[in-house]
Amino acid sequence: MKILVTGAGGFIGKNLVEALKNIRDGKDKTHGDLTVSEIYGYDIDTDESVLETACKNADFVFNLAGINRPENEEDFMKGNFGFAGKLLETLKKYNNKAPVMVSSSIQAALDNPYGRSKKAGEDLIFAYGMENGVKTLVYRFPNVFGKWCRPNYNSAVATFCHNIANDLPITVNDPSYMMTLIYIDDIVDELINALSGNESREGEYCKVNPEHKITLGGITELLYTFRRQSETLIVPEIPDGSFEKKLYSTYLSYLPKEKVAFPLKMNVDERGSFTELLRSDKVGQVSVNISKPGITKGQHWHNTKWEFFIVVSGKGLIEMRKIGSDEVMKFYVSGEKIEAVHMLPGYTHNIINLSDTEDLVTVMWANEKFNPEKPDTFFERV
Repeated sequence: MKILVTGAGGFIGKNLVEALKNIRDGKDKTHGDLTVSEIYGYDIDTDESVLETACKNADFVFNLAGINRPENEEDFMKGNFGFAGKLLETLKKYNNKAPVMVSSSIQAALDNPYGRSKKAGEDLIFAYGMENGVKTLVYRFPNVFGKWCRPNYNSAVATFCHNIANDLPITVNDPSYMMTLIYIDDIVDELINALSGNESREGEYCKVNPEHKITLGGITELLYTFRRQSETLIVPEIPDGSFEKKLYSTYLSYLPKEKVAFPLKMNVDERGSFTELLRSDKVGQVSVNISKPGITKGQHWHNTKWEFFIVVSGKGLIEMRKIGSDEVMKFYVSGEKIEAVHMLPGYTHNIINLSDTEDLVTVMWANEKFNPEKPDTFFERV
């Protein structure tokens, strides 16, 4: 397919174009038989000849061009209605019956300059489709968030992410204000589905699913939690498909260079080091343990806590003995054959570096965060 994307340099346009490139170049093979042979990107500074060529050859048109914050109110109609008319006239000039998708806004239902311009664009597209026998897809987007969205422009989420990531103040006039949001990757997935004729519809309009509803206060609370992650090491609950997961990914995309890497506290002694990597309220913590040559670590047991020991470098021996028993289980471990070994509740255990020259590096996962008030750790040699 040959595809025209207007507003290609904007937030949604850029994400869509990059996704289409991945399909075109064979990097994304998750869309069945869909093929992309040509992508025409058109924006405000693009040569007019590109629009002419695209309108002549395109098999599908995504009209994402629009104006959100013009200097003059009359520019709303010029940018959101006027360009749509120009686009449709150019398609008619070449008798191109390609389907046309249009990005509108939920504000098209409101009586304000921006809303009226969007509604006028919708009406124009619907009339064009009826008169010319062309399939049209009109999406009324609510608030959109995700990577590459311009902060301090027309997205509260982008502004909050940018400012909080950069330790700048934010202004929240009404924390209880409920927002309806859709995520950029969900938009792109929907638009790519539309290329294959599998768009989601509600009446005469098309729709992106899922929508997420959350208050402004709820958004900022999550973002401040994300910002503290480098200090607490606690990874927030981010179930697959959740708003929290999408917001966390968005927040990370705004981190300045000086925050991309952050130091971890290494507990160092003559035996080596022990460093916590990540914590979670529900799934415990991950740490890395480095043992110097010939060193034995551990020699303790737990009632309820259990762990995985995963040696990723060096050669070692893990020993475990059930409390009250003399039988010792032995597990020889190596970074050359990575495996996970359970540290069983009620078994005292250790890990021994068998090398005389190399450090033993072990990734350790525990099913609960360490609680100094109830460590559930009791010394006893294996």
